[in-house]
Amino acid sequence: MAKGIKKFTRRILKSRPASVITGFLVYLYTLLVGCTTRWQKDALKDFYKIWDKEGSIIIVIWHGRATMIPFFWNKKHPLNALVSMHNDGMLMARLLKHYGLGIIGGSSTANARQAAVSLMKTIKNEGETIAIIPDGPIGPSMKMNMSPLYFAQKSGKPVIGITYSVRRAKIFTKSWDDMMFPFPFNRGIISFTKPCYVPKDASPEQLEELRLRLEREMRDINTAADRAMGRTPVMPGTLIKQKRHKPAINGEK
Repeated sequence: MAKGIKKFTRRILKSRPASVITGFLVYLYTLLVGCTTRWQKDALKDFYKIWDKEGSIIIVIWHGRATMIPFFWNKKHPLNALVSMHNDGMLMARLLKHYGLGIIGGSSTANARQAAVSLMKTIKNEGETIAIIPDGPIGPSMKMNMSPLYFAQKSGKPVIGITYSVRRAKIFTKSWDDMMFPFPFNRGIISFTKPCYVPKDASPEQLEELRLRLEREMRDINTAADRAMGRTPVMPGTLIKQKRHKPAINGEK
């Protein structure tokens, strides 16, 4: 009986109406946090200067620090985010839509080819900015995949990493991404990496070198932001989120 109730409750929470309501509530909460927090955001001016100069860029954000980033978008340039179209990804998609961001469905593991085509079309043909979570959707946390570098190489646009930290927050240490849940009426800081340009003729070895450099810089700004807020820095993870597979039907594998 208890298992049945738990299963039913879980199904309700994952339903579309519940997802819509939850997404809107998360949006309102991020607005509350953003508006009541005293942010150190001097670096934001330089970030937007680069964005204005380039017209479009490639933004990368760690999975555990993605929630508050849309709050800082000035809406001057179009911004489109790559979002996984299931479970927590759908919740993030609804949050981003409330902020006015465009959504490109897919990830590095699901619908990858179609998502890559859509991303390249968005940044190269339409001249719009794309945002990618390079350690999602299954981790390990703060482990950069190669996709942002490929898009930078093909488009000629720079990759810029973004992160934030706040003085008071809950860190979900049992989740693979150590997600930060900031509290309202807070102090915070937003930080950026230097723009990373990828030569069109870069060799695989050069791409790997640039990937490691960008990964290191993103980890460094995350650590510096945590320390600036008096927090113990969150370290890169080693866990990979387990994918759930549907049971086989009629002996299918």
